[in-house]
Amino acid sequence: MYVVYSLLMGLAALVLAPYWLVQGLRHGKYLSNLGERLGFSFPALGKLAAAAGRPGAIWIHAVSVGEVLSGATLARKLKEQYPQRPLIVSTTTMTGQALARERMDFVDAVIYFPLDWAFAVRRAMDAVRPAIVVVLETEIWPNFLREARRRKVPVIFVSGRVSERSFARYQKYFGVFGSYLRPLLRRALADADAFLMQSEKDAERIRALGASADRVRVSGNLKYDMEKPAATPLSNWLAAETTRSGRGPVVVAGSVVATEEPLALIAFGTLQGEYPNALLVLAPRKPERFEAAAEFIDESHRKYLRRSELRVAGPGSTGNGAGVAAGAGPGGGEITNDVTVVLLDSIGELASLYGVADGAFVGGSLVPSGGHNILEPAAFGKVPVFGPSMENFSEMAAKFVASGAAIQVENPEDAGGAWIELLRAPERMKQMGAAAQRLVEESRGATGRALEEIAEQIGARDGR
Repeated sequence: MYVVYSLLMGLAALVLAPYWLVQGLRHGKYLSNLGERLGFSFPALGKLAAAAGRPGAIWIHAVSVGEVLSGATLARKLKEQYPQRPLIVSTTTMTGQALARERMDFVDAVIYFPLDWAFAVRRAMDAVRPAIVVVLETEIWPNFLREARRRKVPVIFVSGRVSERSFARYQKYFGVFGSYLRPLLRRALADADAFLMQSEKDAERIRALGASADRVRVSGNLKYDMEKPAATPLSNWLAAETTRSGRGPVVVAGSVVATEEPLALIAFGTLQGEYPNALLVLAPRKPERFEAAAEFIDESHRKYLRRSELRVAGPGSTGNGAGVAAGAGPGGGEITNDVTVVLLDSIGELASLYGVADGAFVGGSLVPSGGHNILEPAAFGKVPVFGPSMENFSEMAAKFVASGAAIQVENPEDAGGAWIELLRAPERMKQMGAAAQRLVEESRGATGRALEEIAEQIGARDGR
């Protein structure tokens, strides 16, 4: 069963090799971290990998940006609770890697997760020497789970999620490859020690996929426990510049995905019909979309500022106000009367800008992409506006809409109309923002439950 799986993984790698090569040569992706992904070299581990007698590490796997952000509080508390144990964080994507290095500077190392071939997994395990592996959300890698079980290393899934779309895809594959896929998935899930799922629906789905019922619990969503972002030099600059130039309202379109950029610009155009002095902050989800987003802004005949061209301190700097002065003056990034868009071509600065916004749109939702996290604007008391595609956050989205704490729309024109309605009724906007903030506060607690489970698993492994 595992031999067939590994052969299929090898075949997939051969088929994708030309794409990886092109992406590696054009964008620096894949090739730069291939040694780590194959388990041959882990520069970030340094002497840690070879140190004799050190206690087993806590290994947190966070796939990309969303998981890094949601897991930062858990990681910090684990380091405080187990200071003697190395804390290792792995990611799959380059953007996740960069953000983890910035936001989790307290961890001992940030590495790339190995490709799911037995030899790569074994070498990674030898280097990290984990006492426990914490997988954020639900990435199921059979060879990795099997090797962890062989080494008696507990693996727990925290803030686990099986979206409606993913579950439907599994059911489709079962219909074709069920005789092989079902036993493989059931065996892989049996190698995990606990599944702390976000909701009862997620728990039902993971059990339906083959997880043992006695290992599945509902413990909530780590995203609710995310710390409210502090002000940054960029958010301070934006607040100061809009005040100086008299611009507003400010709307932030965050986590916008491929082909959604022109839709966000259409929504903004609707708002400009009533508020011609409005300013849009457009934040693409992935760095490879920065240039395409710039082209779409050009095609809309709008003048814009790139964040990368501002003389304002970058991500990782403290929000002490120094960046405001640096951003002033000719060429430093003044918002002139003809500038209507700020293109956020950076990673890690979006969340703080919601604090400056008068309106918020959460991307990945006006195209069939499944949506993104609405909690970042909600934590600031801003009303999240999002489109119809929220399959990855369906329960959260439904709760916010039902509580009068968010607005779901069908098209970009309606998104612009929603901003206009909120701005016309400031008292209603304030009440909805307070409801959004209250929902965030009331839903906290997943981190504490995860810490309890981790302590129990580590204790059982150590024989206490």
